[in-house]
Amino acid sequence: MVRLIRFFFLCLVKLICFPLYRFEYRWLSDENFDQFEDVRLLVFLNHTSLWEPIFVGGVPLHILWRLSGDLLAPGADITLNDRAIVGKIYHGLFPGLVPISRNRDESWKNFMGLVDEESLVAILPEGRMKRRSGLDKHGNTMTVRGGVADILKKKQTGKVMFVYSGGLHHIQAPGDKLPGVFKTIRANLEIMDIAHYKKSLPFEFGHDYYEEVVSDMQHRLETHLPPEVKS
Repeated sequence: MVRLIRFFFLCLVKLICFPLYRFEYRWLSDENFDQFEDVRLLVFLNHTSLWEPIFVGGVPLHILWRLSGDLLAPGADITLNDRAIVGKIYHGLFPGLVPISRNRDESWKNFMGLVDEESLVAILPEGRMKRRSGLDKHGNTMTVRGGVADILKKKQTGKVMFVYSGGLHHIQAPGDKLPGVFKTIRANLEIMDIAHYKKSLPFEFGHDYYEEVVSDMQHRLETHLPPEVKS
């Protein structure tokens, strides 16, 4: 029953988005939403807004059904716990959001204890939100952190899906009061085997697994995004 309620609300988000936004999704791989049942890890790159659940407006219903029951994801504790309305909305849409701090502390260990071979895990590897300046709220350059490498280490089979967001600053940037409507939302998408992905990492002399994963994710963040929508 709880899953049906979450599925209903995700469908409602999709229905609301239909007349308000245009979705332009481009596949960089031969595999697409038809193979989503095999996905065990979702990597969302280019975190720009708390409105990113709006991306579900451009995906098929069978994806929403799986997300409504299977998704496990870390979320910033300041968003899920300290922002009452936003936190309740997020928890209402997605079943497995686990509050974590921005440090590799007990909260991260608790989350990783829930990750196994079969779980569907989603992560935003930058760990914080990009402002219109292209920097985080402290003025630092946006870079990928190592949590995604921890998750990949627990995954040997299945597929990883990369979502390269075109950004949502034209919808609502951090600090904006109201979201914009009648806009285009863009993303490049890619699915590949987790085992194949790991084999593709160039383990150069002096580099370890974590460094290679972070380096690859950073490269994807810098090169695989669609053009940013300005209006």
